[in-house]
Amino acid sequence: MSSVPDGKKLIRSPSGLRMVPESGAFNSPFSLDEPQWVPDKECPRCMQCDAKFDFITRKHHCRRCGRCFCDKCSSKKVSLPRMCFVDPVRHCGECFLVSQKEVEFYDKQLKVLVAGGTFIVTLGQSEKSEAMVCRLSNNHRYLFLDGESHFEVELSRITTMQVLTEGSSLGAGNSRASGMLLQYRPMGSQDPQQLRMEGSDDKKAASSWLAAMHKAAKLLYEARDQ
Repeated sequence: MSSVPDGKKLIRSPSGLRMVPESGAFNSPFSLDEPQWVPDKECPRCMQCDAKFDFITRKHHCRRCGRCFCDKCSSKKVSLPRMCFVDPVRHCGECFLVSQKEVEFYDKQLKVLVAGGTFIVTLGQSEKSEAMVCRLSNNHRYLFLDGESHFEVELSRITTMQVLTEGSSLGAGNSRASGMLLQYRPMGSQDPQQLRMEGSDDKKAASSWLAAMHKAAKLLYEARDQ
């Protein structure tokens, strides 16, 4: 194990090299734990094609699900940023498709969230609204809202997230994300607080940010359920 800058450390696990935060308290809310590998003695055959493992047909573990596969059924490698791997790692066919979609989120949507968007923000039942820039922090743990005032929402304390749309449901060809409703628990309180965000002048940019946040919410809930 060796220390590296920016509060992270390089560790070697059975699955490969990983760059992780020095403290688990600073893990990204999107991160997933490494799976427990299925013990070799419990998988005499490939769990996809049922080929029997022997001296020629070697067994390999998918780094995402931990199951055993032959080389043919686990030959694809792809980045797995949710587990902090430094290099692309071996996947089974099913997990490869999932991780491939997540790589697109990290390469595109995550950058949109960190860059931020401008919204009209209403806190709780207040009648006062304020134009604020909302962006995801670089460590992905907070939403920063900056205008005349400033406050933060920790993603791990968000309980519900609803994207508001113009037209039909989000994802349909004729719809556009127009706003978002958040329910969250402020630090030091168990009472939920509501935050409403509506797109400002640049509707297209706001819609792109909200659509990216919608995808982020799916990863957030999945990480909680692991």
